[in-house]
Amino acid sequence: MNAPVLRRLPAVLVIDDELRSQEALRRTLEEDFEVFCASSADEGWEILEMEEATAGIRVVLCDQRMPGTTGVQFLKEVRQRWPDMVRIILSGYTDAEDIITGVNEAGIWQYLLKPWQPEQLLLTLQRASEVWRLQQENQRLSLDLRTAEPTLRRRVEHKQEKARSAFGLAGLVRAPGSPLDPVCALIARIAPYDLSVMVTGESGTGKEMVARAIHYESSRADKPFITENCGAVPDTLLESELFGYKRGAFTGAVDDRIGLFQQADGGTLFLDEIGETSPAFQVKLLRALQEGEFRPLGSNKVVSVDVRVIAATNRDLEEDVRTGRFREDLYYRLATIPVHVPPLRERPMDLPLLAARLLEQSCATLGKRVRGFAEATLARLAAYPWPGNVRELQNEILRLVALADDELLGPELLSPRLLQGPATVAQASDEWTDGLSGNLRERMDQLERRVLLAAMQRHHGNKSRAANELGLSRVGLRAKLARHGLADDGKADE
Repeated sequence: MNAPVLRRLPAVLVIDDELRSQEALRRTLEEDFEVFCASSADEGWEILEMEEATAGIRVVLCDQRMPGTTGVQFLKEVRQRWPDMVRIILSGYTDAEDIITGVNEAGIWQYLLKPWQPEQLLLTLQRASEVWRLQQENQRLSLDLRTAEPTLRRRVEHKQEKARSAFGLAGLVRAPGSPLDPVCALIARIAPYDLSVMVTGESGTGKEMVARAIHYESSRADKPFITENCGAVPDTLLESELFGYKRGAFTGAVDDRIGLFQQADGGTLFLDEIGETSPAFQVKLLRALQEGEFRPLGSNKVVSVDVRVIAATNRDLEEDVRTGRFREDLYYRLATIPVHVPPLRERPMDLPLLAARLLEQSCATLGKRVRGFAEATLARLAAYPWPGNVRELQNEILRLVALADDELLGPELLSPRLLQGPATVAQASDEWTDGLSGNLRERMDQLERRVLLAAMQRHHGNKSRAANELGLSRVGLRAKLARHGLADDGKADE
């Protein structure tokens, strides 16, 4: 059996010219410390110079008034020779000049008065020993950081390179001849310049991925990329989120908060669903963009920031500008460079590559191992129109992986809407004509109403896009909606 390892207690040096005081101090401290005692400054100096003793001495507790040398004078010399030792004065006198001199010249950590209480003295010495330990740990960590600086720099650069690979142009999955090619070419040309970009496209097309690609292909790639969904929060909360606030600015503001503009300083701020903001908020945002500065709520201090703003929307903002729903000056401030992301149904050649990438990510997320898709599954995926775009595809593949028992994903795992998606022409015709009644003209009117309603739902009430799909002018679409009683429908009026 190995002998137990004896741990040495932290050492303290007690200097007092009264032997009875020395003994009292020893009895109080000896259970927690290795106590060295000296009757004079010279004797204390000799103990400190003993290598085997000094190696463990953390604290020097010295009487102030001793023959020859005062405690402050002695500890001043100790500070010069052993600056890490924690120095404490013990005195029966409360001379303010002694205290000031001790603090300023000798770096006294504590000034204790006689008569001392054993519990208080022991607690003070324990705290002093911990201060010494923390000083040593701080020095060691500082040395480690200096030594590790090249390694840390290489690690940071490696992570930055991985981020560029994952979120830059290389992260936008596409096949040769993809409609994304001109989008990527435009990103490569505009990313180096600090110009505002407006990313448009249907929900789920990957507008945030495009914004990230612009950021990571720019000189701001090593700075923050901050996102905010403007359509998910009310104006009052959005203002405090973006600009920050001071404590007491409003009910519930119990602490200061740094806004997203400040958090993104030097980097990029991505404002998603910018078209959902109100005209009142648009005025405040425009002022911040024009001046490059703002005031947090409840503050009189102006904050200046250097931020590149990329906005995104699935709305027709030009139409919103014409109708007065979106400020024209803000639109042109944000849309210096417009970038449109095509929907997934216009990128059929990208779907196999995109599905493979999303499958890899889904397996990592769920901790499952799947080899790939069955041919019938890929065929179903390719035949489906994906109204929810890439986001819908991502959710479908997550579902497949979660339900999978084999390494190959079969079509039986697909959602019902995908299994029913590639319907035959006869089936599709039956669905559209089911329930129609009356003569041919009446049935055609009913069918036209269904087509109009379906188009408006697909485009989330955007009349310009619905009209473009149906080959109508916006005025013509409005007239047909009114004739079929759809003009007052919630979606039609968005």
